[in-house]
Amino acid sequence: MSLENALENLKPLHERGEITAWVKLAARPGCFQDFPADLAPPLRKALLKRGLKNLYSHQAETFDLARCGEHLVVVTPTASGKTLAYNLPVLSDLIHHPEHRALYLFPTKALAQDQLAELNTLIQDTDVSIGVNTYDGDTPGDQRRKIRQEARIVLTNPDMLHSAILPHHPKWIQLLQNLRFVVVDELHVYRGVFGSHVANVFRRLTRVAKFHGSSPQFFCTSATIANPDELARRLLERPVCLIQKSGAPSSKKDLIFYNPPLVNPELGLRRSAVGSAKRFAEMFLKQGLQSLIFATSRLHVEVLLRYLKKAVERDNPGTEMIRGYRGGYLPDTRRDIEKKMRSGEILGIVSTNALELGIDLGSLEACVLAGYPGSISSVWQQVGRVGRRNSRAAAVLVARNLPLDQFIVNHPSYFLDQSPEHGRIFPNNLQIMVSHIQCAAFELPFHEGEGYGIESLQEILIFLANEGCLLKQGKRWFWTDESYPADSVSLRNVPDDNFIIFDRSDGNRAIAEVDFDSAPELIHQEAIYLCDGNQYQVQELDYAGRKAYVKAVTVDYYTDAITYSSLRILHSDAKKENGRCVVEYGEICLVKKVPGFKKIRFYTSENIGYGKVSLPTHELHTSAYWFSLPGEIPDLGLTRDQVVRGLLGSAYALHSVATLILMCDVRDLGRSVGDRFTTWFAQGKSASLGFTSAAGDPTEILLDGLHSFEPTLYLYDNCPGGVGFSELLFESHPLLLERTSDLVRSCSCKWGCPSCVGPVEDLGEEMKGLSLEILKYLGAVSVEPPSGC
Repeated sequence: MSLENALENLKPLHERGEITAWVKLAARPGCFQDFPADLAPPLRKALLKRGLKNLYSHQAETFDLARCGEHLVVVTPTASGKTLAYNLPVLSDLIHHPEHRALYLFPTKALAQDQLAELNTLIQDTDVSIGVNTYDGDTPGDQRRKIRQEARIVLTNPDMLHSAILPHHPKWIQLLQNLRFVVVDELHVYRGVFGSHVANVFRRLTRVAKFHGSSPQFFCTSATIANPDELARRLLERPVCLIQKSGAPSSKKDLIFYNPPLVNPELGLRRSAVGSAKRFAEMFLKQGLQSLIFATSRLHVEVLLRYLKKAVERDNPGTEMIRGYRGGYLPDTRRDIEKKMRSGEILGIVSTNALELGIDLGSLEACVLAGYPGSISSVWQQVGRVGRRNSRAAAVLVARNLPLDQFIVNHPSYFLDQSPEHGRIFPNNLQIMVSHIQCAAFELPFHEGEGYGIESLQEILIFLANEGCLLKQGKRWFWTDESYPADSVSLRNVPDDNFIIFDRSDGNRAIAEVDFDSAPELIHQEAIYLCDGNQYQVQELDYAGRKAYVKAVTVDYYTDAITYSSLRILHSDAKKENGRCVVEYGEICLVKKVPGFKKIRFYTSENIGYGKVSLPTHELHTSAYWFSLPGEIPDLGLTRDQVVRGLLGSAYALHSVATLILMCDVRDLGRSVGDRFTTWFAQGKSASLGFTSAAGDPTEILLDGLHSFEPTLYLYDNCPGGVGFSELLFESHPLLLERTSDLVRSCSCKWGCPSCVGPVEDLGEEMKGLSLEILKYLGAVSVEPPSGC
């Protein structure tokens, strides 16, 4: 069955209004230019051998500017030949200058492996010997020395540059003395806390390279981001030239926005997005269309994979047609999946955003997104995985019953017309910067008067000396501590001591790993851990040893952790009067705990039981924006209970609108509602005003017993130290209220629903009206409760 016939079957959904937009992206012809005159002859020969007689215009422009010594950022669509754009100037230079070296940085190991294959193929076609190797955590020890001494192009990731290359720079003298180019692929990934860390790594790289006598030229690439040149300038701390007019042709693509039908109009409840995505994926796969299915969480990947294996492979017994792909799978497993997808041995992959980046998986024809992934740029990246080599491709975005999903699916013009999200970084976040200054001091002593992107470096050096880490001798500061600082600094704020999962039913074979922060939710005692479509029950969690022991089981449910949080204000950095409330931002401490879990039946999503969990709490020190309300609002006739319920509903909507204003991922922000002076909080998951016990019974807060009761709404940066989102929300407070009130009023539900103020069953049928009353009290423009509330 052809893709055209498959799309024909979707037309009834369009006629019923379930497909809210069907966008036909037209094919676009390419714009070509001749090979540059100074392109190395072996490269010209290699390109002709591939059947290429010219370059895309952006590739030629990149080559010309690179030869002039400019730092560059190339921003063109997915599959537009950005890899060749930077490979040509790098290889041409290395052919002309045998002593020169290059460093390629990719955000993931998988992407580095994919690019290694492409680079080796191109070099082989030149008949010139240029040593190229990957250097990451999977590189065998006996190969590392040879790579350090002989490789002319080293492919690695920022984590290895930070922890394995810079701290041991004397061993890398051949690379660093002759370092001519640094390639930074997938620029848009380097934002938020990760980007802030990487900016400091580049400060250290520049410092070490200068010590060894080199000053590399930087090439950055990205597919979709609103401020690529600004982000590149902040990341590299140097001027860059922007190339963003693509000369690559593009094939026809159908982009379909699907909103599952309402199953309860009164409560605003819709059919499951996972179930709807399963039906689209099943249709594509059963007709032989090679497909990629994206889910928004690891749990949903495994649930969807289980559903699709049963639906598709039962008609083809003994074959493996569908595979899962996500963080936690072992490296060899991921490489095997990528290889089999490219060769056509498997028909489909269910993945998290781990396959969002530019890994070439071959001739994919269909893509299904089980939920809005949190950012416009992520949608374009995921959609861009298909149609790379075909005349036509299709992508279906299935909306969940969440405000962001509903906003996007019902306002497709916002998605199509709006610039993708901004990449924001804050390299001078004190917590991040101080940790890298320690790493830099370990690498090379600081000289008095030396800069590090800040004016207060000397104050920080004095502080570290007082802490016993540094010693000043003459005009230099030396590292004196016995510790290895890079070992304790994770660029992604995930400790290195991940949990390894061992299968007791298969001789204690290691089957996966789980990061430190996710472990309490995924591998607690009695958890059902899903891996590659198989079920395992956790029999033992060795928390101190970072190990989990599981056994294969077959049950009709999976587990979902219950999480609690408490929060306290550490310091208020600024405050302002706004209408009837005081708005503030500053530092907070958030404590997270997993006291229990629920058992959820497959297919029906029925809650069939609970269990208890006893694990240590996790703390997060970060920045937040907040405002408080009076405990009662007599002017509006609202009691304490109603004020709290209205604020909870407002918080649910405010959280979603804030991510649109900031143009950030929804996971970059957290929210809490509680009393300013006590410790009860709601994260939008509980079934009452406060906590839900591990046994599942609502535990009401005794509001009458509280003193100086001030219900407070917090939106916080979801990373240690914060990256500046809270200050931006503080400045955008009036706009945030206005946009939130518009979202709530425009929702078609009567009482409130997951698309606006949250599920009615959580907080009662008066939720929507109470939320609008609270927004009106706070000063939102033109807010009136809808009729019937």
